[in-house]
Amino acid sequence: MRLSIFSVQDHYEDRPRTVPQLYGQVIEQAELADALGYDTFFVAEHHFHQYGAVPNPAVMLAALAQRTKRLKLGSAISILTFHHPLTVAESYAMVDVLSGGRLVLGVGSGYLKHEFAGYAVDPAEKRERFDEALDIVRRALAGEEVSAAGRFSAVDAVRINVRPTQRRVPIYVAILRREGAYHVGRQGNDIMCVPYASVEALEEIGAMIGEFQRGRQESGLGPGDGAFALHAHVAESDDACRREAAEAFDLYVATRLYAKRAVYDDVLRSRLSLFGGVETVAERMVALHAMGVRHVMALQNFGLMAPELVRRSMRLMAEEVMPRVRARISAQAVA
Repeated sequence: MRLSIFSVQDHYEDRPRTVPQLYGQVIEQAELADALGYDTFFVAEHHFHQYGAVPNPAVMLAALAQRTKRLKLGSAISILTFHHPLTVAESYAMVDVLSGGRLVLGVGSGYLKHEFAGYAVDPAEKRERFDEALDIVRRALAGEEVSAAGRFSAVDAVRINVRPTQRRVPIYVAILRREGAYHVGRQGNDIMCVPYASVEALEEIGAMIGEFQRGRQESGLGPGDGAFALHAHVAESDDACRREAAEAFDLYVATRLYAKRAVYDDVLRSRLSLFGGVETVAERMVALHAMGVRHVMALQNFGLMAPELVRRSMRLMAEEVMPRVRARISAQAVA
């Protein structure tokens, strides 16, 4: 089971924390994740709203590359619908070079109405725009001379002049539902998902990963990676977690732009979180593994959570939860 961090960078203009302070916290958390052995630090892209204060993940990841040594660095996601694909390829190729080959590229088509309005992009076109852009980005990052005459992107014999350090940059495609998981799997991509945004219960994650792997199998491919993001806070006990995380999570929810707004007690009932004491969270991680999940992205900094609480949760997750999880998975494999 791989454990990563997912950082949304939610910002609150009417609260004391400034954007520079937020950025400083994100950098410190990436440094700690590097020291603790987390797999990847994923950074979200959002525009025109306090939903997220990083409009260009490549810039943040380039900064994190200079402050970390081993930690992989990912976008979650780069919204291809809003940008020229060659610009995306160039920007993330630079991240890969600056990080010594640690880039993980998460991509998606976007879903927030105000972002489409801000960029004057018709949401009805997003799938076609995304498919065109992803093809060009993939080929450009592979070092090809790219020609493409699509509806939205016309490229004539262009090769980017900065190539990634990695021979093949890992690419994950964001999905919301199991139907999307199947189609992404058939296309040979890996997937990433924030289940809180679109499903009703933990058990539905198993169905999504099953459809994803079925799609890959039907295309003659081996198992792929499905990275699932869950809000997380690990404390000394379940009650302590409530005291430390409930208010922060409910603040986060109050400013989110999802159709459904599940507050702290809602996600406890649905089990679509990693909230609780060490044992509670370890049991949830083992349950996810049993469903076929092999990569979890823990969203641990949300809703103006105090930085010291975020750091302590990160430590408990890496040093207390994950050893239990790995031991139980190993014991189950032997049995």
